[in-house]
Amino acid sequence: MADLQSIVDGIYSDLTPRLGEGKVADYIPELAKVDPKQFGMAIATVDGQLFTVGDAATPFSIQSISKVFMLTLALGKVGEAVWNRVGREPSGSAFNSIVQLEHEHGIPRNPFINAGAIAVTDIVLAGYQPKEAIGEYLRFMRMLADDDAITIDGKVARSENETGYRNFALANFMRGFGNLHHPAEHVLGVYFHQCALSITCTQLARAGLFLAAEGKNPLTGHSVVSAKRARRINALMLTCGHYDGSGDFAFRVGLPGKSGVGGGILAVAPGKASIAVWSPGLNKVGNSLLGSVALEMLAARTGWSVFAGHGSESRA
Repeated sequence: MADLQSIVDGIYSDLTPRLGEGKVADYIPELAKVDPKQFGMAIATVDGQLFTVGDAATPFSIQSISKVFMLTLALGKVGEAVWNRVGREPSGSAFNSIVQLEHEHGIPRNPFINAGAIAVTDIVLAGYQPKEAIGEYLRFMRMLADDDAITIDGKVARSENETGYRNFALANFMRGFGNLHHPAEHVLGVYFHQCALSITCTQLARAGLFLAAEGKNPLTGHSVVSAKRARRINALMLTCGHYDGSGDFAFRVGLPGKSGVGGGILAVAPGKASIAVWSPGLNKVGNSLLGSVALEMLAARTGWSVFAGHGSESRA
């Protein structure tokens, strides 16, 4: 296979003329201030190598990528009982839709749409004060990335809290159906803080490595989840990780992935690497426009698509 550094350098070079394409998430005031002409990419391989390009060391807002890590915490806490509260099917509707939630009696379609993620946060909150749950999540992220410099951006959290009317509606709606066990403002306090985590591509790629290595951190040998659970989280990322653009992402890229409206995407090449890409401009379904293109190029140039045959490691 071609050298990974030359592949990421080539992707960056190909995309440089397009920097600034897409639309930043302006409905969260703090995210509207981000310069759209930024692009970073980091690949952390299971054998301990790191390949970066562009703004890979610039922190950005993790937003919905946090849902993968909170789901991991919730599964660790209550196991398969998570699925009594949230489904596992693609939604096919907007990430903050309330229509589907009413139709399905307060059980969100999957853990990666907002309603599902709020239910997952409610599970993690059990037995904690909101500040303690936020602390557990922050410790978990620092442990996964092996980096204590990761922080939560209080300005972004406040910005979301002041404008997150739809999320309050979703939380109260689920509470009405008995699928939220804590006060909505407590759950959303944690939810807005988890989304406001500030992280770089390098840190995020390292944090996702356990999903590429059958549930273990290959650098420390630390077991995060079982191999079966890692496979299942990856399956959900492949089918539900990009809102109503999930099918198109699977079609074009063929890797489990989770996007966030901060412009980041975490993608997993099982057995090979964890990839983080960031470019703030979003496409019409709320996923990073150039980030998605970069991952499509990466999958083609490495043969890493999970749908590729064993003989397709060459350039596609």
